[in-house]
Amino acid sequence: MVQESPRRSVSLGRVLATVVVLGSGLAGAAPAAAAPAAGGGVSGAAPAAGGGVSGAVPATAGGGSGVARVGSGSADPTEPTDGPCAYTPTPDEPAARPVPLPPDPRRTPSRGTVEVLLRTNLGPIPLLLDRAEAPCTVQSFLHLVRHRFYHHTICHRLTAYPTLKVLQCGDPSATGSGGPGYRYRDELPTGLPPAPTDPTGERRVYARGVLAMANAGPDTNGSQFFLVYADSALRPNYSIFGTVEQAGLETLDRVAAGGVAPTPEDPAPVDGAPALTTTIKAAHIRR
Repeated sequence: MVQESPRRSVSLGRVLATVVVLGSGLAGAAPAAAAPAAGGGVSGAAPAAGGGVSGAVPATAGGGSGVARVGSGSADPTEPTDGPCAYTPTPDEPAARPVPLPPDPRRTPSRGTVEVLLRTNLGPIPLLLDRAEAPCTVQSFLHLVRHRFYHHTICHRLTAYPTLKVLQCGDPSATGSGGPGYRYRDELPTGLPPAPTDPTGERRVYARGVLAMANAGPDTNGSQFFLVYADSALRPNYSIFGTVEQAGLETLDRVAAGGVAPTPEDPAPVDGAPALTTTIKAAHIRR
């Protein structure tokens, strides 16, 4: 069995994302790896067939109190914004850090790129966001950056499976279950090459340098995201919205080289908190 995708999960006793098992029958596959989970799934929950998180809560951890509405004509704080992105409050999943709903204009910007810098304690991680690839995702991410949602947050998960190598960030609670208090729809990639490690042809290559959203099921994007430091095999169920630039890849390599922090239960883990604590000290829009 191989590991699956980036999904959020509630950490029980340690920082881990929900275990999601990639389909069976892969010769020489690694032990079932927890897909980069974004808030909602229960750590240790049974893997769901097809890559879903069994019993996962809608994955945009966050919602409820303190969520102001932006870009919508409705005053009802439980209703989605009126624009095409339909950012939807999640009252059952309170925001890990107060933030309003993103602007949702009738025409979401869908051209050009935007540079964002994640300044971490281990080095810079410059990102290049692609509006054309995922306009609603970019709109939300920039909104969270502007509201300092990512300031002083810990990247809570590192995976080192043979077919899943990512650093997962974006949860102010550092538990794997936190989010912004809203969710929004997927903007899934097309045309990704088949993963050579998967004879079923279901998984695709999320290449080194890809920037994508973690989730806990369809249309449950929130604030958690993952950065791919080596080619990984995933079902194409995770919205790609940009790339990590060279200086950022060097920082990711530094984090990956440190490995996953051992625990009393697992002295040589391949999924868990990075041994080198990785803190986003600040996130800024460069242009």
